[in-house]
Amino acid sequence: MTKIGLIQFLLLFLISAAFGQKAKYKDIYALLSTKQYEQAEPFLKSYLKENTDNPNAFLFMGMIFQEKSSKNDVLKQTPVAIANMDSAILYFDKAQKIIDDREVRRNKEYYEAYNRRDLRTGEFGVKLSDIQYDLEKRIEGLKERIDKVKMLKHYFSLADTTYQRANGLYVSLQRKYPTETQLYLRADETTVKDLTTLSVRFDSCMKAFETYKAATSTLGKTGYNQNITLADIADFTIDGRDVADLYKDDVKWWDYKKFAEKTRQAIETEILPMRQHLVNYDMEINKLREKLNADSVSVRSDLTKIIDRLLDEKLKKFDPEPLPMIVFGLKTTDLEYKSTLLEHKPLRDSADVYLQISMLKKELKLLQKLDSTAAKLPEDRVEARAADYIDFVSNTYSNPAVLKSYIRSLKEYGLREQRKKGPQLAQHLKRLNYIVDGSDSIPLLEEIESTFKPFVITPEKYTLGVSLRDTTMLQGYFYTITPSRKPEVKAFFPVDKAAVRPSNLSESKALAYSDPGGQIFYVLMYSEKAQKEKFPCTVAKIYRSDGLAWKVDYPLAFIPTDLEVSSETGELVIRSGTQQTVLDKNGKVVR
Repeated sequence: MTKIGLIQFLLLFLISAAFGQKAKYKDIYALLSTKQYEQAEPFLKSYLKENTDNPNAFLFMGMIFQEKSSKNDVLKQTPVAIANMDSAILYFDKAQKIIDDREVRRNKEYYEAYNRRDLRTGEFGVKLSDIQYDLEKRIEGLKERIDKVKMLKHYFSLADTTYQRANGLYVSLQRKYPTETQLYLRADETTVKDLTTLSVRFDSCMKAFETYKAATSTLGKTGYNQNITLADIADFTIDGRDVADLYKDDVKWWDYKKFAEKTRQAIETEILPMRQHLVNYDMEINKLREKLNADSVSVRSDLTKIIDRLLDEKLKKFDPEPLPMIVFGLKTTDLEYKSTLLEHKPLRDSADVYLQISMLKKELKLLQKLDSTAAKLPEDRVEARAADYIDFVSNTYSNPAVLKSYIRSLKEYGLREQRKKGPQLAQHLKRLNYIVDGSDSIPLLEEIESTFKPFVITPEKYTLGVSLRDTTMLQGYFYTITPSRKPEVKAFFPVDKAAVRPSNLSESKALAYSDPGGQIFYVLMYSEKAQKEKFPCTVAKIYRSDGLAWKVDYPLAFIPTDLEVSSETGELVIRSGTQQTVLDKNGKVVR
């Protein structure tokens, strides 16, 4: 134990021992003079209960409370700190009222802290005026500190509670609108009001915090040095929930004002005006439907004029699959389909198979589009999606149930039409594979099994081959291929049995020639198997206007590879490399 500690122990022992008797101030002063305030306080309080005329005791009691207040946490122990300062002021005031020159002269040793050199005499001493001046300054300083502590605590609490209220309001928005999309799309006047309030509250808490920080600088050391870091709300569903501890130095606050201002502006300038735009757009589509039904005229060109791509882009900023745009897609596709039917009506009796296929494909494509668009709104999701666009649904379909029924009816209509159009398309596609001549179907694909065996098929021009209907008398055939698949130019002619054999058709081949205008055709059928060093063949000439002109059988000295007609003489040249045979216009061999 140190010497000072031993002295303190002895003093406490002596005072305690003497406590049963009347306490002596000089014994207590021994602790006070060494600033052992904590040990001295209980004795000093007990002393002051019986002695109310000792200004020095009041002075030190004030110092004890002033010392206590300086150790109190100004934010967490604010009432205690203020109470201690009030007590200090009370005791300093009592000391000031009763202290006089006589007290100072008699108890000079109690006021050693005020011992100063007199500038006039140069002597050391204690002056009453110095003591009273010190008491006045202490009282004044404590009163100012009380005001500063109160202000500090007020703005700290204001910043903290206002932020918590902002947080509470934000969390209530999260509960009301589970997703940011719903926040935008379901927003109403109350939502706008809440966002405005959220912005104001956050602004208030920031200002309160700034005032708190300014107050901290005037108070001196407080043990706190908070700094605010603002965090952006990037994900509405997750961010912004937690509340920061403002007693910590590093504090993260969610920037509710930035979020509220951005969201409110989008709602006021984009969402709310867009709602009326959606209703108006639906009305324009309904007018076209009335026009189509009343006048039985196509409205496809009108649809092109009213399509609002900008509206679609604006909505997709908030919702990747906007319900109104899906509904508009259904309605416009339905109108486009029905307009297409009206446009196709005058052509429905056309014999052009390609035209029929083209029309059916176009119609089926629109029906498939109708079906795929309806699939974006499953029946069990309509009501949930409608909640995001309740203003639109109420003003156009009365309620979600009516909208659901409308979507179902369009989908069912589209499926019925597909079931009808699908087989029609398949039938027309099958027609492309044949030329129909009465009860005969001449194949336009080599792999089709038939009594007609094609040797040459030139797409959309002509086909030729041999009919196997009567194997004792084979006939060659020639047909031009038309879009209607009905005969336009046709010819049948007997073929050289040596050139075409039913038992081995793989040895039989054919060549054909057509003039540029498609008015004259030559057909050559031959066998690749030589007989007596000659290759038997049949040649036929066919006119578009008159059909078969002539037919001749002729053995060639070579296997033909090409047919050519002289523009000057009209002679037919059968060629294979440098070898050739020439027939005149009437089929006579000239060289």
